[in-house]
Amino acid sequence: MWGALRGTLRGALRGALRGALRGARPPPALRRGLAKAAGPRSVRQLREAEEAAPVFQYAGKAAKRKDRVFVWGFSYSGALGVPSFVRPDAGWKKPRRIQSTPYRLETAEKISSAACGYGFTLLSSSTTDIIKVWGMGLNKDSQLGFQRSRRDRTKGYEYVLEPSPIPLPLEKPQQTRVLQVSCGRAHSLVLTDSEGVFTMGNNSYGQCGRKVVEDETYRVEPLQLAMQGLTFLKSLLGMSMQRLLAQLLGLGHYNITSVPTKLRGDIAGVNIIQVSSYGDCCLAVSDEGDVFGWGNSEYLQLASVTETTQVNVPRHLPFKIGKIKEAACGGTGNVVLTEEGNVFVWGYGILGKGPNLIETAVPEMIPPSLFGWSDFNPDIRVAHVRCGLSHFAALTNRGELFVWGKNLRGCLGTGRMEDQYFPWRVTVPGEVVDVACGVDHMVSMVKSFI
Repeated sequence: MWGALRGTLRGALRGALRGALRGARPPPALRRGLAKAAGPRSVRQLREAEEAAPVFQYAGKAAKRKDRVFVWGFSYSGALGVPSFVRPDAGWKKPRRIQSTPYRLETAEKISSAACGYGFTLLSSSTTDIIKVWGMGLNKDSQLGFQRSRRDRTKGYEYVLEPSPIPLPLEKPQQTRVLQVSCGRAHSLVLTDSEGVFTMGNNSYGQCGRKVVEDETYRVEPLQLAMQGLTFLKSLLGMSMQRLLAQLLGLGHYNITSVPTKLRGDIAGVNIIQVSSYGDCCLAVSDEGDVFGWGNSEYLQLASVTETTQVNVPRHLPFKIGKIKEAACGGTGNVVLTEEGNVFVWGYGILGKGPNLIETAVPEMIPPSLFGWSDFNPDIRVAHVRCGLSHFAALTNRGELFVWGKNLRGCLGTGRMEDQYFPWRVTVPGEVVDVACGVDHMVSMVKSFI
C-alpha cells in the first residue's frame, strides 16, 4: 500500500515540474541567443577609445639610425674582413670561398670612407682617436702597412683576415682627421685634413709619389717601412685625393714619374672637381660639367678624340649629353652621371643595356626606369656612380644600390653567380650611403632603417 502511494506522489511531482518549466519563457534576447546591438558611437566616444588604445613602440624616441658596413664577393684573400670565411671557427663549418650576398662586417668605429684594391680593402673613420685607418686582405707589398707577426716580431703578415689598425705617423694624431682612402693594384693612399697625403705599398712605377728604388723589398721591418713604404707628401698640403691622382698621369710622355706633377693639355687652367681612375684610363670632371680623359684607349674609352690606343695628355671629350656631374672608370668601360640624373656608359664589356651592347665609342644612356623611375615614382634618380674592374654600380637618392657587369666571384652581391646585363637592385638591409668596387669584391656603407 505504502509503495503504491510513493509511486503515485513521485509521478505527480514530475508532471508538475515539467509543466512549470514549460510555462516559464526566457527573455527575448536570451531566446535569440544574441545580446542587444549597440547603437552608433559618437565622435567623442571614438576619440576616447583611440586615446585609450595601447601603443606598441618598437624603437625608443632617442634611437638613432646606426652606421653599418656590408661586404660581399671573394673572401679567400681576406679582403672581406671575416676570418671565419677563411678559417672556420667551428668544426661543422666549411670555408666560404665566395659570399654572394651582402654580409654585415662588425666595426668598432663609424666608417666614413672605404676603398677596394686588388684583393685588399681599406676602411677609415673621421674620428680624432689615435687609430683612424684599418686594412684587411692581401699585404704582400705592405699596402696595409706593417702588420707585425705574433710569432716573429721582426716579420709582418702577408695576409690580414680581419680589419687591423694601420698606424699613421701623424704629428697631431688627436687633432688630424682622415678624409678619404684610395687603393691601387698594390698600393694605398690616405688623405688627411691637415697633414697631407700618406702612401704605402708597391712603388715600382713611382705610384707612391717617391723615388723608384730598383729591386726594392716592400716586406720589410717597421723602421724601413716607415721610411720607404709610408711617405708623407708635405708638398701636397690641402690638396684633395682627386687632384693628387690627376697629377700622376697625362704628362705628355710615357716615362715613369715618381713626383706629382701638374697636368697640361686641355685640362690646363680648368677647375677640376672630380677625377676617377681604375685600370689604365683616367677621367676628370670640371666645375662646368665637361669631361676630360687620358690613358689607355684599347677599349674605345677615348675613341671620340683619337684612333690610337694611348693618349698621354688630357683631352676634352666632346660628348653632347648635358652637364656631367660625376664620372667613374673601370678596366674596359666608363660611366658618367649628368645633372639630370641620367647614366651614360661606353667602352667594352657588359655595359648595362643588355647582351646586344658590347662595345661603343659613343655614350649610351641606360633607361631611368631600370633604376626605379616611373610615373608613380617620378622623384627617383641616380645620385652616384661607381666602377670596379669589370662591373658598375649606381646609388639612387633613396639609398638603393644597383649593379651590373661581370659577376666575377660573386662580386655583384645578387646572390647568383651569373653576369648581370641590366642594372639589378642589391638587397641591403638599410639605406646605402656609399659603395666601393674592387676586382672581385665590394664594400658598402649603410644607414640602418631604424
